[in-house]
Amino acid sequence: MGKKPRRARRSFTPEFKAEIVELCRRGDRSVGQVAKDFDLVVETRVRDWVRQAEIDEGDRAGLTSSKREALTALRRENRRRRKAPTPGPSPSGSVSFFELATDRVMGREAQRARPPGC
Repeated sequence: MGKKPRRARRSFTPEFKAEIVELCRRGDRSVGQVAKDFDLVVETRVRDWVRQAEIDEGDRAGLTSSKREALTALRRENRRRRKAPTPGPSPSGSVSFFELATDRVMGREAQRARPPGC
């Protein structure tokens, strides 16, 4: 017997999540049963949605959805800035080709040490 093929990752609309959370809160069915009825393989995902809804409503401590999105955006921006090249000499002390070219264009013959071959 071979392994079952992996299912493609699905994304869910906020409306769908809200409907699932409401069904779980009614109390007629367990979280596991709701997950099974809607073919949600991972029951913990449904539990996470219920927990996040409680946080957003103020019934539970934690980061609200809007604060979580803002934090994610800030982390993404920090990651982008860390990857962006910085002006000035590189950490190794050598001068890049572009820095030398900029100096020449600006009329400043480089007073820095040029790498060999330039």
